[in-house]
Amino acid sequence: MNLSIIIPSLNNLKYLKILISSIEKNSIYNHEIIVHVNENLDNTLEYLKEKKIKFTYSHKNIGLCSAVNQAANLATTNYILYTHDDMYFLPNWDKVLENEIKKTNNKFFYFSGTMIQEKGADLILDAGTDFNNFDETYLLKNYKNINIHDHQGSHWAPHVVHRDIWNKIGGFSEEFNPGDGSDSDLNMKLWNSGVRIFKGLNEFKVYHFGSISMRKKRNLIKNNGTKTFLKKWGITPRFFFKHFLKTGSKYDGPLTNPKKTIIFFIELFICKIKKGMI
Repeated sequence: MNLSIIIPSLNNLKYLKILISSIEKNSIYNHEIIVHVNENLDNTLEYLKEKKIKFTYSHKNIGLCSAVNQAANLATTNYILYTHDDMYFLPNWDKVLENEIKKTNNKFFYFSGTMIQEKGADLILDAGTDFNNFDETYLLKNYKNINIHDHQGSHWAPHVVHRDIWNKIGGFSEEFNPGDGSDSDLNMKLWNSGVRIFKGLNEFKVYHFGSISMRKKRNLIKNNGTKTFLKKWGITPRFFFKHFLKTGSKYDGPLTNPKKTIIFFIELFICKIKKGMI
């Protein structure tokens, strides 16, 4: 099974090299890698050309959402996998995804990986805080020893959807540039398109350096993703995660429509009040 791995990058070549190296070393299959290069102040384009890796390019930072959409337009496989450029993919990640996709036997799914970080994640392991002190040997020796249950909802990147569904919903919504709130919006669009399998996979593990992604860098005014989501959908991301995606709970099968309890209606009313105050 081959996937199109979409990577937005902004002058982050040292981390991008770690990511691409991990994909090359730790994958069962030969995947299509497509990078969107913003600015190219660190010779990322030259590296990609040398590696014969597909790319799109903008001379300025156009934001995560636009970058991912441009790169995804070059995809030729049936599956779109989006990842940050500051991650390390651990062995057999793609075999885990292949097994899940075969088991699902339809296009209506959203599978996300589980991040390992030095701090601030479900799985904690200190294999380095940046490219200078990254301990790949220690990570490979110990990552199998830390686990959580497969979980409902989404842990965002990395995630994979079928290309037909990606095209149907139009990828990321570019009003969320530079990126804050874009994952929540993508999940809402998937929900409205009939997707009910939102599954975070314990065995699809990646190491994440954290706070290195392009959405936090210069040249773009940070949007208020929560406010943009609320204006667009009439509810907050938190309400969506709790009542629709049941984010973080143990995975027990495809999701169903939320139960209309008293708490549901009270919190929905609060969302309407907040929207009216925007």
